[in-house]
Parts: sequence; structure tokens; C-alpha cells
Amino acid sequence: MDRAQLLDAYRRMVVIRRMEECISILYRDGLVPGFVHTSVGQEACAVGALFHARPEDVITSTHRGHGHVLAKGLEPRRMLAELLGKETGSCRGRGGSMHVADPSIGIFGANGIVGAGLPIAVGAAHALAGRGGGDLVVAFFGDGAVATGAFHESLNLAALRGLPVVFFCENNGYSEFSRAADQHPVPIAQRALAYGVPFVELAGNDVAAVADGMVEVFDKVRSGGGPFLVEGRTMRVGGHYEGDGQRYRDQAELAGLSAHDPLVRARARLTGLGLTTAEIDEVDRAAEAVVAEAETFARRSAEPDPAGATDHVYARRRSPAPPVALPATGDQPSSGSRILRQALHDALTDDPSVFLAGIDVAGGNVFGITRGLHERFPDRVLDTPIAETAIMGLGVGAAMAGLRPVVELMYLDFLGVCFDQILNQAAKLRFMTGGAVTVPLVIRTQFGSGRSSGSQHSQSLETLMAHVPGLTVVMPSSGADTYGLLRSAIEDDNPVVFIENRLLYEKKSPMPPSDHRVPLGQARIVRSGRDVTLVSWSRMVLDALEAAETLSAEGIEAEVIDLRTIVPLDRETVLGSLRRTNRLVVAHEAVVDFGVGAELAALAVREGFWSLDAPVGRVGAAYSPAPYAPALERRWSAGPADIVAMVREVVAC
Repeated sequence: MDRAQLLDAYRRMVVIRRMEECISILYRDGLVPGFVHTSVGQEACAVGALFHARPEDVITSTHRGHGHVLAKGLEPRRMLAELLGKETGSCRGRGGSMHVADPSIGIFGANGIVGAGLPIAVGAAHALAGRGGGDLVVAFFGDGAVATGAFHESLNLAALRGLPVVFFCENNGYSEFSRAADQHPVPIAQRALAYGVPFVELAGNDVAAVADGMVEVFDKVRSGGGPFLVEGRTMRVGGHYEGDGQRYRDQAELAGLSAHDPLVRARARLTGLGLTTAEIDEVDRAAEAVVAEAETFARRSAEPDPAGATDHVYARRRSPAPPVALPATGDQPSSGSRILRQALHDALTDDPSVFLAGIDVAGGNVFGITRGLHERFPDRVLDTPIAETAIMGLGVGAAMAGLRPVVELMYLDFLGVCFDQILNQAAKLRFMTGGAVTVPLVIRTQFGSGRSSGSQHSQSLETLMAHVPGLTVVMPSSGADTYGLLRSAIEDDNPVVFIENRLLYEKKSPMPPSDHRVPLGQARIVRSGRDVTLVSWSRMVLDALEAAETLSAEGIEAEVIDLRTIVPLDRETVLGSLRRTNRLVVAHEAVVDFGVGAELAALAVREGFWSLDAPVGRVGAAYSPAPYAPALERRWSAGPADIVAMVREVVAC
């Protein structure tokens, strides 16, 4: 760094320091709600790491991310307004201290989940690599994150694919309330060696040392050298959060921190380079004026309109495509797996921003769904390691960066391994950024009981997904709907969980034309009836139709509705049918208790109350994990006979 650069870096650090001090006071006075984690003492890492960054570069950050976003270029007034929960904030008051973001300038968000930004950074790096031009991602994280699975999965995937991402660890010596020395058996440098990733340790309290060290790092990453792991040894002056008494720290240690203050070091170096104290003090005053103006702006800004409390959960849906004539039933039938493959093939053909990623997808996946697609699209059908968190994060980050990923979760049962990236990232990022970002991501997965797959490969978990605002949940039952819904899901600007039933993969039906689309959120009446409304979805629709034929022979005509999508839920089609039949039975493969059937029952009792002539009936699996033994599984699961029995009971009331 020359003198002018060092003075500029010092100015940026002072703005961060004064901003954090201002935030501490505002938090103390009750003007900043929620939680606050300040970065006093770590300014040199933020400023130095990003001193040579380009505007097109991307960062992901942590719950202690104020310094990072300011160093990347976020206006102080917009950051402070965000912390005060104002409409003028960078996220329109929807993010707050731990979730400051501005995707328009490459800030893909601070994150309240330790390590969660790392998989997203990998996804963003994948998107940047495809564009060329040498842009990169800097993923900030603390020393506590190196113990998380997200850290290991992200480094492994980034190294495997040679992605342009700098993993920057701010090692301040403490993971929340615990010393780093008590948390990690090996140094961070050895972790880099394990993945073949270059490593450098920088003096994190010296802004010039950090900035100069990052020049070589950036040069290597921008030139295609793959990821880099950087450790900045720094300090945390405050506690884990504002109000933390830090009783776990030695008082002598706290007293000695001032000797390592990055601002004091920078001032001393500037003096050595010939600047006068008065010149440096003028920079201090200018920085203080910036913060004072930001505070005035934030205090005077309006709060968000309470009427918009639920705005920005979903991006606007595209207008439904006009109906397309489907092939006649006499046409050459295709299996469900082939129809899925064709839908993916056509999406890849029509839109170069679409790509597929997941475990063994290049080889066809475990069910052969993607067979042959890698040969046709070698750069856009990507195998990944067995690392579900990294796979989901790859999709989230790439979607934020403008691509349309279709990532595969091999079994729906594996949801628990990577739920954070779906629950807290994909589903919430649009809302937490005040609508500034879209996440056009499709998560393909499958389920299905009835083949002795056991308790960890048979679960119907759509209720878990449906309970998360921001997600769209799709469960087709026919070949035509599978094609049309998948194409619509890939073209949608929201994260969609597309749940297939593996027992339908070999069911044959005509191949739909390439322009066939099924709008998300529209149920379909697959059989008309007058006596009872029978609602189902996925494979259970076939059982419902079989039951309806049995009932018809008894003089009971059931109207069968295929929901097709769980979210958005087509309430009006269900209520409209209920008004005609006055009775409702819901059948699903999942366990009965606390399921989507309960939601439909509540809908009928609340909004359809005056149409009901009998209690609502529900059919589903028993409330236990799926058994392995065929005899036990048959007893546990529900089928056509159970539906018939329930309909008889409801109609008899």
C-alpha cells in the first residue's frame, strides 16, 4: 500500500468503527431491536480483504457482518436504517443486523446461521465462473464455523470444481463464549491441506498486510487457480453480542487488546509515512460526519407500512400458459422417468441459464432419470460429492447470481441433512432482502413407500416443506402433470420443491409436447361426482380413483381432486367441490396426524362450514416410522380399501 491507499483504508476503517460505536449506543437506548453483534477490532480484515475487490465481485457474510457490507460499498445510511427497521434500509427493514444484504452491489447477505453463507458462496462462484471475466466471491466466516459440516462440504466442492471463491476466516480467538483453542484440535491451515486448497495466514489487525496479502490471493483466484483459504488473525473487542459480559475472558487479555487496535496501527504507519496528526484527525472528523449523517437519516426514515408485513415472500408468478392439446391416449406411451428426463432435456435446451447438479446426476442418478443428459450438456449436468448442504447451497447461490439451478436431493428423507439451506436460506432470502433478490431454484427429490425401503427411505414429508413460507411444493400424479409442472417450476422465480413418487417412474402415459405447461397452484378435478369430495395428490390419487370406482358400484359417486401443488394450495377448487357434494375425505401417503389433510379439514370447517353435512374424513399412514417387513408395511400404509371404508363412514353420517 502506498500512502494514499493506506489513508483511504484508514478512512474506511474509521467509518466502520464509528458506525459500530453508534450502533452500540442506539441498541442500548432501545432504538435497534433484536440482536446486535459488532465487529470492533476486526475492521482491518473487512477493509483489507475487500480493498482490491471489484464491484462485480460477490461477498457472503456472517452475523458479525457490518464491517464486511460497509467495506463492500453499502451506504452507511442504508445499513443503519436497516438496523433501525426502517423502510429506507437496504432490506426495507426485513433483514436487520444479522441479515444485511444488497445483491445489486454483490452483497449476498450476512447470515444468522454459523457457516451457512459458505455453500451459498460456492453457488455464486459457480455462476461467476460460467460468465468468465475473473470475478470472484469472498466468503467471510469466523473460526467457529470451521467445525461445521457446511465449511467442509463447501471447501470440498469448491476445490473439486476449481471455483473462484476466497474463504476468509476471521479468527478472533472465540467461538461465541468458547476459546478457539478449546474447539479445534488442528489448525485451520491443516484443514486447507486436507482439501488441496492454498492457504495463507495474514496479520488481521494490520490493514496493509491484509490488503497486500490479498493481491496475490486475488490474482491466483481470478486467473482460474481455484479457491483459496485465508486466515486473518484478529481480535474481538466486544462480546459475542451486545450486552455480553464476557465473564469467560481474562480481564488482562481484554486490557491488552488496545495495543493491537488496527486503527492505532494504521495511524502510526501513516505518521511514519509523513502525514501529520492534524491531517489524520481530519479523516476522523470526516468519517464521524458520515456516521452522524447516517444516524440522522435512519432516525428520520419512516417505518415500513404494517400492511406490507407479508410482502416479498414470493416473487410474482408468471401468467399461466394457454392450454395445450395433449397427445391422444393411443399415442406411443412413455414411462414417467422418460417424461421427467424429457422435461429436463427441454428445459436445458430452451434456457442456457438452467443447469442440473446432484449426486450421480451425470451418470443418470440412482433411478436413471438424468441418463444421457450429461453427454448432451456436459457443462450443465454436474455430479457433486455426497454433500447435501453444499448441493442446496450451490443452488441457492447460483440462483441469486442469475442462474436457474435444478438440484437433486436423492431421497426426500435426506431433507434433515440440508434443511437449513432450504428452510433458512432459499425460502427466506427474498423476504429478508425486501424483495431485492429472487431465488429461481428447483429442488427435485422423490419418495415412496410400499417397497420395503424402511424408515429412512419411505417418508412423505411434504408437510414440513409446506409449513415454510417462501417455498412452493409440487407433487404430481400423472405424466402430463409431471412434465408441465416441472417446466413451470423451472421457469418460476421462486424456490420450488418438486417431489416425485418413485413408484410412478415406470407408469406409462403419452409424452406431452414441449410447450405443455401446468400452472403452479391449480388443482385438477380428475373425476366428477356428487356425493363426496375426495382430495389427494401424488401416487395416492391413483388409489383414490380406484376407490371411487369401487364406490360407484355401490351407488356412491366420489369427486376426485388432484391437488398437484401443496403450496400454493388451490383452496377454491376444494371449496367449490365441497359446496356441490357437502362431504370431504382427504387421502395421502403421509402419516395422518398433523398433515396436509389436517389443513384441508381446517379449511372445510372454517370456510366451508355451511357446506358440510358430515365430519371430514382423513386417510393416511399410521403414526409411526415406515416399517421394513412387507407384512408390517402393508398394515402401516393406507390404500384404496382404507379410502373406501372412510368414504362409506362419511357418507353414512
